[in-house]
Amino acid sequence: MTTAPTEPRNYPPIPPGLKGVQVADTTIGSVRGGEGYFHYREFNATSIAREHSLEEAWFLLLDGHLPSEAELATFRAEIAGQLDADAGLIDMVRIVAGTEAAPHAALTSLLPLVGGFRPTVDIDAAQRRSDAVRAAAAVPGLLAAVHRCRQGLEPVASDPTLGYAANWLYRLTGARPSATAVRAIERYLIATIDHGFNNSTFATRVITSSGADVAAALVGGVGALSGPLHGGAPSRAIEMIDDIGDPANTEQWVTGRLQAGQKIMGFGHAVYRADDPRSLLMRESAESFGGDIVDRAIEIEGRILTVLRAHKPEATIVTNVEYYAGLVMLLAGLSPELFTPTFTVSRVMGWTAHILEQAANNKIIRPSANYTGPKPSA
Repeated sequence: MTTAPTEPRNYPPIPPGLKGVQVADTTIGSVRGGEGYFHYREFNATSIAREHSLEEAWFLLLDGHLPSEAELATFRAEIAGQLDADAGLIDMVRIVAGTEAAPHAALTSLLPLVGGFRPTVDIDAAQRRSDAVRAAAAVPGLLAAVHRCRQGLEPVASDPTLGYAANWLYRLTGARPSATAVRAIERYLIATIDHGFNNSTFATRVITSSGADVAAALVGGVGALSGPLHGGAPSRAIEMIDDIGDPANTEQWVTGRLQAGQKIMGFGHAVYRADDPRSLLMRESAESFGGDIVDRAIEIEGRILTVLRAHKPEATIVTNVEYYAGLVMLLAGLSPELFTPTFTVSRVMGWTAHILEQAANNKIIRPSANYTGPKPSA
């Protein structure tokens, strides 16, 4: 009778969820949670959102520098040529729209059909970049087409006179959006393009490391966003503001939730120990719309923070991006079921940068696990 070999454990202790573990090098950006700061390349990310267009921000992540006027014009033309990929898939769009899948989940069926994708290990850097731009640029049109078909409406083609953010709003509603709405949504999209090695970004890099094509990696990122712990909070924050109603009800409402062991959506962050700069940016955008709901949200925010800090005085609790992001999207004319798809429209651009970086110097990501089950038999 032989004895089953025992594999020695030679691994350092790893925190649950790999929290804080550095698993790769990146030049795309980073989050400095203790400082309340994050950056794209060498630029303050919120400054990019305030001072530049979405196309400039995407180019920066892909190519490592802000574009010249000529480079920007070429890049915008490249994007525009891919915005209407849904037109060639209209039959599939209608089939998917007839299912119960959430709009962003429909991408898992449609995105691989955009066409022309090939394993990243079989193509050069220029072709990978072309595939990445084509796939990401197709996403808003696919999502908008599914959404409109579900409303019994015909899909709307892109408008070549509008930018990426404006076309997203236009293709959802069929109406040209206001300048205030466009700029608010553009700032949101820029501010959420990338945010360190978050759950979905890591998923896209793991899939890319196998040599899979761009679409497969993006589908993995979309799957990660389907969970409410990563991307689904903005609608819940709006529901909370509606439930509270009068700001005077805040303390009682929050205390009741805390006593029931429930989370207060839109507050607290895994990384930030100072103000979330994205939340401050979204508050500015909300204030650009004005109105009673904005005034109530600001007062409710202050009251919630007071209760939470009294509840956990040892913790650093800040308002995160989801609290005002939902309000901004609502004021820009988006219904709550479109909040996560809008996040997808943004994050897909960041994923493309990580896909290209991973593929350029690739080694398959294949960690080990520590077996803790019953002792194996001979």
